Amino acid sequence: MEHKTQEEKEKFITATIITREDEEQRVLSSIEELESLIDTAGGQAVFRVIQRRDTPDPKTYIGRGKAKEIGSIADAFSATALAIDARLSASQMKNLEEITGLKVLDRTAIILDIFATHARSLEGKLQVELAQLTYLQSRLIGRGTELSRLGGGIGTRGPGETKLEVDRRRIKKRIQTLRKKLYEIEKHRTRIRNARKKHAYQISLVGYTNAGKSTLLNALTTSSVLATDQLFATLDPTVRKLNLKKNILSIPSDILDEEKKNSFLSFDVVISDTVGFIDNLPTELIVAFHSTLEEIVESDLLLHVIDASNKDFIRHLRVVEKTLEKIGAANIPRISVFNKVDAVEEALLERLKKEYSDSVFISALKGKGLEELKDKIAEALVGINALKTKIY
Repeated sequence: MEHKTQEEKEKFITATIITREDEEQRVLSSIEELESLIDTAGGQAVFRVIQRRDTPDPKTYIGRGKAKEIGSIADAFSATALAIDARLSASQMKNLEEITGLKVLDRTAIILDIFATHARSLEGKLQVELAQLTYLQSRLIGRGTELSRLGGGIGTRGPGETKLEVDRRRIKKRIQTLRKKLYEIEKHRTRIRNARKKHAYQISLVGYTNAGKSTLLNALTTSSVLATDQLFATLDPTVRKLNLKKNILSIPSDILDEEKKNSFLSFDVVISDTVGFIDNLPTELIVAFHSTLEEIVESDLLLHVIDASNKDFIRHLRVVEKTLEKIGAANIPRISVFNKVDAVEEALLERLKKEYSDSVFISALKGKGLEELKDKIAEALVGINALKTKIY
């Protein structure tokens, strides 16, 4: 009898629709990203279905005929699950399961599953469980024990894993308990942050998931934070110290007294590596990760890390800007940092430097452009809070 040396990956059909109002390239980029999410979750996307419709079908999202077709396609590819690149209602999910005979997950469920497997700290696990239960609670309405058909695998794991037949009353009680625990952790985090803010500048690394924030943190602070080529590798905020020095001769004369021109400035900085953003980041996660995102909101300066080698970086840039606005961090000073320039063709890089002339271009992995970035950070910090800046 042959034994498998590796657990077989769960096979997915992915599906989405293009409406008259959609940009086709945006839809294609989004479903490619969904397939990357499935890969990160440990599954395998084996076939893609795109349906052109005027509007989403209120009962099945993709239409009953297309759903039946997907059931046949799944048999041909030995797929057991269907991933829809949208947020589905409980009834849409139920109808699709009945028509296709497959486990059905939407984009939100897959993102939550990845968060569940990547959470390491107590706070991270509690936050993910809260997000999962909030999502599950809205899908129990009108659905009975057929939820148990989902079985195991992607979409049913992690710190928030719950018996799917659990009633809404028990979920509601658990959600209340989680909120109380997270409130106590948030109070403790706030006390620590307020103590830090008295003596050091607060800088947060923000950006689309997998832009290279953790690699940059390691490069700036010579630390060893987990940095992998994987979506949502960092969930728990990681804080590291950094001391920056800048010669005052390079500071505009109207900022400092003439007598201090031969000195240099010293900045004590605390840098936070925060969870990456993604298009259509589930509302449940934004709410559950409130205290973690608060690190961003309370920052003196943001470093917006952009993957210059990603063909969708403009869309990613806009998603980050929109998310910062949503969490109340749109007005915090920021520096745009184009990362991974070692993987960008020279001609394209020159165009980017002209178009985004106020930005810094680096390769955190290769250590390229880091001194220029430190200089830019120091310039940005001048005048934010003179009490935190030491003059020697």
